[in-house]
Amino acid sequence: MKLRPEQLAAHLNKTLAPVYFVCGDEPLLVAEACDAIRARARAAGCTERLVFNVESGFDWGGLLQARDTLSLFAEQRVVELRLPTSKPGDAGSKTLIEYVARPPQGDVLLIAGGKLEKEGQRSKWFTALDQAGVVVQVWPVDAAALPGWIAARMRAKGLRPSAEAAALLAERVEGNLLACAQEIEKLLLLHGEGALEVDAVAAAVVSSARYSVYDLVDRALAGETAQCARMLHGLRGEGEEPVLIVWALAREIRALARMRAALAQGLPPERVFADNRVWDKRKPMVKAALRRHPLAAWHGLLQQAGRVDRVIKGAAAGNVWDELLQLALALAGVAAPRAATEITS
Repeated sequence: MKLRPEQLAAHLNKTLAPVYFVCGDEPLLVAEACDAIRARARAAGCTERLVFNVESGFDWGGLLQARDTLSLFAEQRVVELRLPTSKPGDAGSKTLIEYVARPPQGDVLLIAGGKLEKEGQRSKWFTALDQAGVVVQVWPVDAAALPGWIAARMRAKGLRPSAEAAALLAERVEGNLLACAQEIEKLLLLHGEGALEVDAVAAAVVSSARYSVYDLVDRALAGETAQCARMLHGLRGEGEEPVLIVWALAREIRALARMRAALAQGLPPERVFADNRVWDKRKPMVKAALRRHPLAAWHGLLQQAGRVDRVIKGAAAGNVWDELLQLALALAGVAAPRAATEITS
């Protein structure tokens, strides 16, 4: 039987299957589904837990031996199989088919795996698991749905976020649900239950460092060239990775190029801002940046960001920090000579 992750809780409230296969490439959601199954199994009397990690040279015979061997105290068990790639191979496929054909009474087999490709979904071992128990396939949260997912998770924790607060957190975590969950826990500790506005999220997400790549991007958008230079120097001093800085700048430039193209097609600004999840507090600086450069210039900035990336990777000559400064200043609207804008060591 196949279930979506959001259907699992209702299923567990009614029954407990002998076999569960949880798979997907979103680690947080896979882990949380497995936690829910373990908790339900413990409540049903599975007080012992056996864990098998499938690695190179793994002995699949040990899984069958565990099935055929009673617990020392005849207790029910959770037999957990960690299958990182969701590809058990020939020996694993045969073992899984044999195991689920005669699962031990009272035990629960919990298999946690990575992303399952279409080929795997057509395999005999997958069909056997599906017929013997429950398959939960986890999919990444779509970017458009992420603010809603974040808002729902916050509300489940007792927070009442504004739409802009959820949108900002979605922007900052860039689809990393594990980082998102950690930020939500931090916000709960800092502010407690109740209303949560965008300023609180902005302050909390960057509070771990004196300077933030996100602040650098905002200052560049606002055209504050001197502040850009100071922040970049501060990021360098704090040991920030250049690859993260160019990623943040390039992501913003890409979004601005997309917005500039939409505006050129005649779409109303509010529609463009809504489509690109620009929250109210950022609209003035985004509008200023869009007025600063024509579409062709945004494409040129993307090419410049690509060059910086090549310098970072050693594929092009240049000083990484000088190149980053040139890119930030160009985003801010300044095409300064290199010699006049070098960051001192």
